[in-house]
Amino acid sequence: MERKDRITLKGKPFTLAGPEIKAGNKAPDFVLVDQDLKEVTLKDFKDKIKLISVAVSLDTGVCDSQLRRFNEQAASMGEGVAVINVTMDLPFAIKRFCTTAGIDRVTTLSDHRHASFGENYGLLIKDLRLLARAIFVADAYNNITHAEIVPEATDSVDYEGALKAVRALVEKGKAA
Repeated sequence: MERKDRITLKGKPFTLAGPEIKAGNKAPDFVLVDQDLKEVTLKDFKDKIKLISVAVSLDTGVCDSQLRRFNEQAASMGEGVAVINVTMDLPFAIKRFCTTAGIDRVTTLSDHRHASFGENYGLLIKDLRLLARAIFVADAYNNITHAEIVPEATDSVDYEGALKAVRALVEKGKAA
């Protein structure tokens, strides 16, 4: 499945491969690679609320800011929340970036090997083999409660919308 002209990058339209994931959908599985080249799947975050931050490349200012902001916020989210950042960057580049930037609260993963995250979440920029900028929030049962694909890849995500969705799930969990 392809979605033509779904996003732009510096004003140029691009096609995304895969289905559009929206609030109400089940979070699709994926196979990503961590900084040590170990494969990671959705099951590795079982029973956790998931904030999935998707960026084009950590070597861009907007993506750098996105990861740093969620790293700062992660501490206040609690143990029941997994904050995950996904890019197509190589694991070695991610590790170097995280070490230099002091990223220590976000699980940073690469989709470079299989592109399964990009294809399953409908974020693979077909012509560039990069990921579109997006945010997903899923509850502990992998139900998507918040989804945003940023129309212009150089724009920021709606941080407050994503954080509000996480807080709502955390509060709901305390009430259960």
